[in-house]
Amino acid sequence: MSTEISQHELMQETHNGRLLRVEGLRTYFKTMDGIVKAVDGVSFDMPEGSSLGIVGESGCGKSVTSLSIMRLVERPGWIAGGRIWFHDKDLLHLPEEQMRQIRGDDISMVFQEPMTSLNPVYTLGDQVAEVVRVHRKVSRKEAMNRAIELFKLVGIPSPERRIKDYPHNMSGGMRQRVMIAMALANDPDLLILDEPTTALDVTIQAQILELVKDLQQRVNTAVMLITHDLGVVTEMSDRIIVMYAGRVVEDGDVLSVLKDPLHPYTKGLLASIPSLGKKNQRLNVIAGAVPNPLRMPQGCKFAPRCPYVMDVCRNEEPELLTQGEHGERKVRCWLY
Repeated sequence: MSTEISQHELMQETHNGRLLRVEGLRTYFKTMDGIVKAVDGVSFDMPEGSSLGIVGESGCGKSVTSLSIMRLVERPGWIAGGRIWFHDKDLLHLPEEQMRQIRGDDISMVFQEPMTSLNPVYTLGDQVAEVVRVHRKVSRKEAMNRAIELFKLVGIPSPERRIKDYPHNMSGGMRQRVMIAMALANDPDLLILDEPTTALDVTIQAQILELVKDLQQRVNTAVMLITHDLGVVTEMSDRIIVMYAGRVVEDGDVLSVLKDPLHPYTKGLLASIPSLGKKNQRLNVIAGAVPNPLRMPQGCKFAPRCPYVMDVCRNEEPELLTQGEHGERKVRCWLY
């Protein structure tokens, strides 16, 4: 009975503009030395057309979270628990055939390095057209015309000629544009970008981010941005989730979190950003290192690195609690 109620409530929220809800997601990996809890109880939601940034150091679980939503976690990893609601469907309980239809159609993902995602022996036009034909009943000519439209949409010059190129004919920035074109081929409701500008120079990075913002406004696609760069999140996202050691430690709208960070880890990340115009400035660093995932601290996972640590922090892990009158902020810290 409780399941029926929760499904009904979720469908009501979907009709009210709720697109994605992740509840208590846990994704683990089996290793020779034990179980690694890469994602351990992550929850959040996204309204239609919204933009969410997930940030944290390498190994905090942000990329595994996005792969879990796509159900692309490979062995020895597995999704150990939780629910992922997309519209009125629980993605974790869909047959693989239905999930394949959702991937690349309703949900698309752009990975960090385009050369690992593009096939070097097929033309770029053929690869984009194939994505269209997998999900739409169209001819090869119609799919190729759609590829040309998409190349124009993402700002690739001379699209009629460039669709005949191979990946090695393109620069890194252009290959990333091709990946975005491929992801947008079937007008997805959710676009996931995993470190989309990491390997690009600053000028190309700015162009790619501006392109994504423009496309989001035009087609109303919700955007989930996975990154370690707080500057990128400031530019791209309405809301931010800060992850540490597989858990959400802070959640709120971007301006509030960046202007008044609550969690010591968020404060440390912000303090680590270099300031323009200050010569010979000594960079701030967060003391210590990310804990070994096989030997996590007993209490708060950030306690060994935290400048505000108390006895309770070392013994008991805090819950993610709502702050503020309207529940607009959440933080996992004993200070609150």
